[in-house]
Amino acid sequence: MKRTGSAVWKGGIKDGQGTVSAESGVLADVPYSFGKRFGEEKGTNPEELIGAAHAACFSMALSGALGAAGMTADEIATSAAVTVVPVEGGFEITRIDLTLRAKIPGASDEAFQKAAAGAKAGCPVSKLFKAEITLDAKLV
Repeated sequence: MKRTGSAVWKGGIKDGQGTVSAESGVLADVPYSFGKRFGEEKGTNPEELIGAAHAACFSMALSGALGAAGMTADEIATSAAVTVVPVEGGFEITRIDLTLRAKIPGASDEAFQKAAAGAKAGCPVSKLFKAEITLDAKLV
């Protein structure tokens, strides 16, 4: 299985602009720029897209882990906050903070935490990063 994303950039780093697209068409020539990425300009950026991908992957991995443990969630709500810091020669993603709130009828906190930790470690997107990944998991 392969999935494709693409980007086109035109111009300099601060005054240029780009577009990002996805093979499925869900993103089609969505604009991004220096101001959208490092400033307060509205619009998307690579870190936001990484956060969404990580949250989605983790949520699906958790659903699978819960199913293997005999549980089914009514809702798994995950956010991923991606931290980017300046380093010599550019920028680096240093950490991703996953925040999970889940409604799982009849689940014990112990079983839930075990499934969540397994999903964090086993999610294919988590495995991509050398950055620290934290998890704040709560049943609601």
